[in-house]
Amino acid sequence: MQLKQLLLGLCVLLGMTTGAWAQKYPDRPIKWIVPYPPAGTTDVLARIVAQPLSEVLGQQVIVENRPGGGNNIGTEAVIKAAPDGYTMLLVNPANGINATLYKNLPFNFIRDIAPVAGLVRTPNVMVVPPSFPANNVAEFLAYCKNNVSKINMASSGSGTSVHMSGELFKSMTSCNMLHVPYKGAGPALVDLMGNQVQVLFDNLPSSAGHIKSGKLKALAVTSANREPSLPNVPTVGETVPGYEATAWFGVGMPKGTPRDIIN
Repeated sequence: MQLKQLLLGLCVLLGMTTGAWAQKYPDRPIKWIVPYPPAGTTDVLARIVAQPLSEVLGQQVIVENRPGGGNNIGTEAVIKAAPDGYTMLLVNPANGINATLYKNLPFNFIRDIAPVAGLVRTPNVMVVPPSFPANNVAEFLAYCKNNVSKINMASSGSGTSVHMSGELFKSMTSCNMLHVPYKGAGPALVDLMGNQVQVLFDNLPSSAGHIKSGKLKALAVTSANREPSLPNVPTVGETVPGYEATAWFGVGMPKGTPRDIIN
Protein backbone atom coordinates (compact mmCIF):
# COMPACT_ATOMS: atom_id res chain seq x y z
CA MET A 1 0.00 0.00 0.00
CA GLN A 2 1.72 3.20 -1.19
CA LEU A 3 -0.26 5.24 1.32
CA LYS A 4 1.77 8.43 1.30
CA GLN A 5 1.77 8.61 -2.50
CA LEU A 6 -2.01 8.08 -2.56
CA LEU A 7 -2.69 10.90 -0.16
CA LEU A 8 -0.22 13.29 -1.75
CA GLY A 9 -1.93 12.57 -5.06
CA LEU A 10 -5.20 13.62 -3.49
CA CYS A 11 -3.64 16.91 -2.47
CA VAL A 12 -2.44 17.49 -6.03
CA LEU A 13 -6.00 16.92 -7.22
CA LEU A 14 -7.29 19.38 -4.64
CA GLY A 15 -4.78 21.90 -5.85
CA MET A 16 -6.16 21.58 -9.37
CA THR A 17 -9.73 22.17 -8.22
CA THR A 18 -9.35 25.05 -5.77
CA GLY A 19 -8.42 27.81 -8.18
CA ALA A 20 -11.94 29.16 -8.72
CA TRP A 21 -12.47 30.02 -5.08
CA ALA A 22 -8.92 30.19 -3.72
CA GLN A 23 -9.02 33.99 -3.32
CA LYS A 24 -12.07 33.81 -1.03
CA TYR A 25 -11.47 30.56 0.85
CA PRO A 26 -9.69 29.87 3.06
CA ASP A 27 -8.65 33.13 4.69
CA ARG A 28 -7.67 31.60 8.04
CA PRO A 29 -6.42 28.24 9.41
CA ILE A 30 -8.61 25.14 9.10
CA LYS A 31 -9.15 22.78 12.02
CA TRP A 32 -9.10 19.06 11.21
CA ILE A 33 -10.57 17.05 14.07
CA VAL A 34 -9.34 13.49 14.54
CA PRO A 35 -11.70 11.65 16.93
CA TYR A 36 -8.90 9.50 18.37
CA PRO A 37 -5.64 10.13 20.27
CA PRO A 38 -2.22 10.48 18.59
CA ALA A 39 -0.33 7.54 17.04
CA GLY A 40 -3.33 5.73 15.54
CA THR A 41 -4.13 5.46 11.85
CA THR A 42 -6.61 8.35 11.83
CA ASP A 43 -3.95 10.60 13.35
CA VAL A 44 -1.25 9.34 10.98
CA LEU A 45 -3.43 9.92 7.92
CA ALA A 46 -4.45 13.42 8.95
CA ARG A 47 -0.87 14.48 9.60
CA ILE A 48 0.38 13.03 6.31
CA VAL A 49 -2.26 14.99 4.41
CA ALA A 50 -2.26 18.19 6.48
CA GLN A 51 1.13 19.53 5.41
CA PRO A 52 0.72 19.33 1.61
CA LEU A 53 -2.93 20.37 1.94
CA SER A 54 -1.82 23.46 3.86
CA GLU A 55 0.54 24.31 1.01
CA VAL A 56 -2.20 23.84 -1.58
CA LEU A 57 -4.75 25.96 0.29
CA GLY A 58 -2.34 28.64 1.45
CA GLN A 59 -3.54 28.31 5.04
CA GLN A 60 -2.46 26.00 7.83
CA VAL A 61 -4.50 22.84 8.38
CA ILE A 62 -4.28 22.14 12.11
CA VAL A 63 -4.84 18.57 13.29
CA GLU A 64 -6.67 18.45 16.61
CA ASN A 65 -7.17 15.16 18.46
CA ARG A 66 -10.57 14.84 20.19
CA PRO A 67 -10.69 11.25 21.49
CA GLY A 68 -13.39 9.62 23.57
CA GLY A 69 -16.86 8.19 23.38
CA GLY A 70 -15.94 5.61 20.79
CA ASN A 71 -15.27 8.32 18.17
CA ASN A 72 -18.47 10.20 19.04
CA ILE A 73 -16.97 13.16 20.93
CA GLY A 74 -14.87 14.34 18.01
CA THR A 75 -17.66 13.69 15.53
CA GLU A 76 -20.15 15.71 17.57
CA ALA A 77 -17.67 18.58 17.85
CA VAL A 78 -17.54 18.84 14.06
CA ILE A 79 -21.32 18.58 13.71
CA LYS A 80 -21.76 21.46 16.18
CA ALA A 81 -19.15 23.62 14.45
CA ALA A 82 -20.11 26.46 12.13
CA PRO A 83 -20.67 25.16 8.56
CA ASP A 84 -18.16 27.59 7.11
CA GLY A 85 -15.46 25.25 5.83
CA TYR A 86 -13.07 25.81 8.72
CA THR A 87 -13.75 22.56 10.61
CA MET A 88 -13.22 19.11 9.09
CA LEU A 89 -13.64 15.57 10.40
CA LEU A 90 -11.37 12.61 9.74
CA VAL A 91 -14.16 10.18 8.80
CA ASN A 92 -13.52 6.55 9.69
CA PRO A 93 -15.36 3.21 9.86
CA ALA A 94 -16.75 3.84 13.35
CA ASN A 95 -18.85 6.65 11.89
CA GLY A 96 -20.77 4.03 9.93
CA ILE A 97 -20.91 1.51 12.77
CA ASN A 98 -21.78 3.55 15.85
CA ALA A 99 -25.43 4.08 14.93
CA THR A 100 -25.91 0.34 15.46
CA LEU A 101 -24.06 0.34 18.81
CA TYR A 102 -25.37 3.47 20.52
CA LYS A 103 -29.13 3.93 20.88
CA ASN A 104 -29.15 7.56 22.01
CA LEU A 105 -26.59 9.35 19.86
CA PRO A 106 -27.22 13.11 19.86
CA PHE A 107 -26.65 13.23 16.11
CA ASN A 108 -27.29 11.37 12.88
CA PHE A 109 -23.99 11.01 11.08
CA ILE A 110 -25.45 10.58 7.59
CA ARG A 111 -27.75 13.56 8.07
CA ASP A 112 -25.37 15.87 9.91
CA ILE A 113 -22.03 15.41 8.11
CA ALA A 114 -21.45 16.46 4.51
CA PRO A 115 -19.04 14.15 2.65
CA VAL A 116 -16.04 15.92 1.13
CA ALA A 117 -13.61 13.27 -0.13
CA GLY A 118 -12.46 9.72 0.34
CA LEU A 119 -8.84 9.31 1.36
CA VAL A 120 -7.82 5.68 1.39
CA ARG A 121 -8.93 2.10 1.98
CA THR A 122 -6.50 -0.10 3.88
CA PRO A 123 -6.36 -3.62 5.27
CA ASN A 124 -6.04 -4.33 8.96
CA VAL A 125 -3.24 -6.51 10.21
CA MET A 126 -3.34 -9.18 12.90
CA VAL A 127 -0.38 -8.39 15.13
CA VAL A 128 0.99 -10.01 18.29
CA PRO A 129 4.06 -9.40 20.49
CA PRO A 130 7.27 -11.00 19.17
CA SER A 131 7.26 -13.45 22.09
CA PHE A 132 3.76 -14.75 21.39
CA PRO A 133 3.98 -18.53 20.68
CA ALA A 134 2.40 -18.43 17.21
CA ASN A 135 3.82 -17.38 13.86
CA ASN A 136 0.72 -17.74 11.70
CA VAL A 137 -3.05 -17.94 11.97
CA ALA A 138 -3.14 -21.75 12.19
CA GLU A 139 -0.74 -21.73 15.13
CA PHE A 140 -2.71 -18.90 16.75
CA LEU A 141 -5.92 -20.93 16.52
CA ALA A 142 -4.19 -23.97 17.99
CA TYR A 143 -2.93 -21.84 20.88
CA CYS A 144 -6.41 -20.40 21.36
CA LYS A 145 -7.93 -23.88 21.51
CA ASN A 146 -5.44 -25.02 24.14
CA ASN A 147 -5.55 -21.81 26.19
CA VAL A 148 -9.23 -21.05 26.57
CA SER A 149 -10.02 -17.53 27.82
CA LYS A 150 -6.34 -16.59 28.05
CA ILE A 151 -6.19 -14.29 25.01
CA ASN A 152 -6.97 -10.60 25.44
CA MET A 153 -7.82 -8.89 22.15
CA ALA A 154 -7.12 -5.17 22.17
CA SER A 155 -8.91 -2.68 19.93
CA SER A 156 -8.82 1.04 19.27
CA GLY A 157 -12.34 1.29 20.72
CA SER A 158 -15.72 -0.40 20.57
CA GLY A 159 -17.26 -0.21 17.11
CA THR A 160 -14.04 0.53 15.25
CA SER A 161 -12.95 -1.48 12.23
CA VAL A 162 -10.18 -2.85 14.47
CA HIS A 163 -12.79 -4.17 16.91
CA MET A 164 -15.10 -5.50 14.19
CA SER A 165 -12.23 -7.29 12.42
CA GLY A 166 -11.47 -9.11 15.64
CA GLU A 167 -15.11 -9.95 16.29
CA LEU A 168 -15.45 -11.34 12.77
CA PHE A 169 -12.40 -13.51 13.41
CA LYS A 170 -13.93 -14.75 16.67
CA SER A 171 -17.25 -15.60 15.04
CA MET A 172 -15.66 -17.45 12.12
CA THR A 173 -13.15 -19.45 14.18
CA SER A 174 -14.83 -19.89 17.60
CA CYS A 175 -11.63 -18.55 19.14
CA ASN A 176 -12.61 -17.21 22.57
CA MET A 177 -10.89 -13.85 23.10
CA LEU A 178 -11.72 -11.14 25.64
CA HIS A 179 -12.22 -7.75 23.98
CA VAL A 180 -10.24 -4.96 25.65
CA PRO A 181 -11.20 -1.58 24.13
CA TYR A 182 -8.78 1.35 24.29
CA LYS A 183 -9.23 5.03 23.49
CA GLY A 184 -7.39 4.70 20.20
CA ALA A 185 -4.75 2.52 18.58
CA GLY A 186 -1.85 4.39 20.20
CA PRO A 187 -2.44 3.18 23.77
CA ALA A 188 -3.51 -0.25 22.51
CA LEU A 189 -0.20 -0.63 20.70
CA VAL A 190 1.75 0.40 23.80
CA ASP A 191 0.10 -2.34 25.86
CA LEU A 192 0.45 -4.89 23.06
CA MET A 193 4.19 -4.25 22.80
CA GLY A 194 4.32 -4.47 26.60
CA ASN A 195 2.64 -7.91 26.55
CA GLN A 196 -0.37 -6.65 28.52
CA VAL A 197 -2.67 -7.91 25.74
CA GLN A 198 -2.03 -10.64 23.19
CA VAL A 199 -3.46 -9.59 19.81
CA LEU A 200 -4.68 -6.57 17.87
CA PHE A 201 -6.35 -6.40 14.44
CA ASP A 202 -4.91 -2.96 13.81
CA ASN A 203 -5.25 -0.65 10.82
CA LEU A 204 -2.05 -1.25 8.88
CA PRO A 205 -0.66 2.34 8.84
CA SER A 206 -0.32 2.57 12.62
CA SER A 207 1.31 -0.87 12.96
CA ALA A 208 3.52 -0.92 9.86
CA GLY A 209 6.51 0.76 11.49
CA HIS A 210 6.37 -1.51 14.53
CA ILE A 211 6.23 -4.58 12.29
CA LYS A 212 9.24 -3.48 10.28
CA SER A 213 11.22 -2.65 13.42
CA GLY A 214 10.48 -6.06 14.93
CA LYS A 215 8.49 -4.69 17.86
CA LEU A 216 5.40 -6.53 16.62
CA LYS A 217 4.87 -9.76 14.71
CA ALA A 218 2.37 -9.78 11.84
CA LEU A 219 0.44 -13.04 11.53
CA ALA A 220 -1.87 -12.02 8.68
CA VAL A 221 -3.58 -9.16 6.89
CA THR A 222 -7.37 -8.96 6.77
CA SER A 223 -7.81 -8.07 3.10
CA ALA A 224 -8.81 -10.56 0.41
CA ASN A 225 -5.37 -10.34 -1.20
CA ARG A 226 -1.89 -10.02 0.25
CA GLU A 227 -0.67 -6.52 1.00
CA PRO A 228 2.13 -5.43 -1.41
CA SER A 229 4.07 -3.72 1.38
CA LEU A 230 4.05 -7.00 3.38
CA PRO A 231 4.29 -9.62 0.61
CA ASN A 232 5.39 -12.43 2.93
CA VAL A 233 2.47 -11.96 5.31
CA PRO A 234 -0.50 -14.17 4.35
CA THR A 235 -4.14 -13.17 4.49
CA VAL A 236 -6.41 -14.42 7.26
CA GLY A 237 -8.56 -15.88 4.48
CA GLU A 238 -5.79 -18.28 3.47
CA THR A 239 -6.48 -20.10 6.73
CA VAL A 240 -10.06 -18.98 7.43
CA PRO A 241 -11.84 -19.13 4.03
CA GLY A 242 -14.21 -16.25 3.40
CA TYR A 243 -12.67 -13.90 5.94
CA GLU A 244 -12.15 -10.34 4.70
CA ALA A 245 -12.15 -6.93 6.38
CA THR A 246 -10.83 -3.54 5.32
CA ALA A 247 -11.01 0.00 6.67
CA TRP A 248 -11.80 3.24 4.85
CA PHE A 249 -11.09 6.86 5.72
CA GLY A 250 -12.25 10.20 4.38
CA VAL A 251 -13.03 13.85 5.05
CA GLY A 252 -16.32 15.35 6.19
CA MET A 253 -17.61 18.80 7.14
CA PRO A 254 -20.71 20.02 9.00
CA LYS A 255 -23.97 19.85 7.09
CA GLY A 256 -24.69 23.18 5.47
CA THR A 257 -21.11 23.88 4.44
CA PRO A 258 -21.28 25.77 1.11
CA ARG A 259 -21.10 23.50 -1.90
CA ASP A 260 -18.34 25.53 -3.59
CA ILE A 261 -16.10 24.94 -0.56
CA ILE A 262 -16.83 21.20 -0.50
CA ASN A 263 -16.26 20.91 -4.25
